[in-house]
Amino acid sequence: MSREVEDLNRRLLRARDAMDRAYAEPLDVRAVASVAHISPAHFSRCFRTVFGETPHRYLQRRRVERSMFLLRETDRSVTEVCFDVGFTSVGTFSRTFRKIVGETPSGYRKGNGPIVVPNCVQMAYTRPRAAAQKTPVATPSSSFG
Repeated sequence: MSREVEDLNRRLLRARDAMDRAYAEPLDVRAVASVAHISPAHFSRCFRTVFGETPHRYLQRRRVERSMFLLRETDRSVTEVCFDVGFTSVGTFSRTFRKIVGETPSGYRKGNGPIVVPNCVQMAYTRPRAAAQKTPVATPSSSFG
């Protein structure tokens, strides 16, 4: 790996860390790109290449991960959780939550109580899995030859 690639990756990690710290605040690509010291368009392209998702999608997923914890571990209303994690609309929060988790926030709360296991196991178990993402399966007819 070249020195330039290492430097870019380090700057992208710093930007992602900044997103993790400030996930509940309004963030835009321009502000996060400035942390990496690159243009917003180049930041978006590089971020997707390195992390496999756009900065916006990453931020949404981090917010949903935090909301999953709050829904399980607190008695705050769905609306309070929505605003606590940085969404500005309950409708957008519910739609995004369902898209990432596969069920509504209130449905998730009903089916998932507090977890009493080591944190590392909890993090692995509760990581959202995209319901809409499907891995293409190679079929004999799709091979070359």
